[in-house]
Amino acid sequence: MRTSHFPMFVDLRGKPCVIVGGGAIARRRAEVLTRFGGAVTVIAPAWLGGVPGVRWERRAYAPGDLAGAFLAVAATGDRRVNRRVGEEARALGIPVSVADRREECSFFFPAVCQGGGVTAGLVSLGGGDHARTARAARAVRRTLEGLD
Repeated sequence: MRTSHFPMFVDLRGKPCVIVGGGAIARRRAEVLTRFGGAVTVIAPAWLGGVPGVRWERRAYAPGDLAGAFLAVAATGDRRVNRRVGEEARALGIPVSVADRREECSFFFPAVCQGGGVTAGLVSLGGGDHARTARAARAVRRTLEGLD
């Protein structure tokens, strides 16, 4: 039997969140983290941008970049970099989401649904069926919108 993960909600207000990578996944993660008050820093040579309040360090990841972070996200297109970010985070005891390897994650980034003063997070752990999770998130969002 596979053990489920505990859905934990945390206060991100003002907490340093480091995202390594500057593409579409990194931008989506930055949008969610800033929406919940995280102090987001993106480390990447290129950044799609468009997320107010995000600090961008225009450079490649280097060991030590996660020092002082509350949580980390590895979302580059480079497997080796993502692996190194995950390793550094785990060594420092920092929760990390590694976009391309669920087995290297210490937390999973949920589909966030909000409405009517309620926040729900959905994650699929059964084989990574992202389409199924997206369908469930749409249904939950519709329900929550009805609470407004």
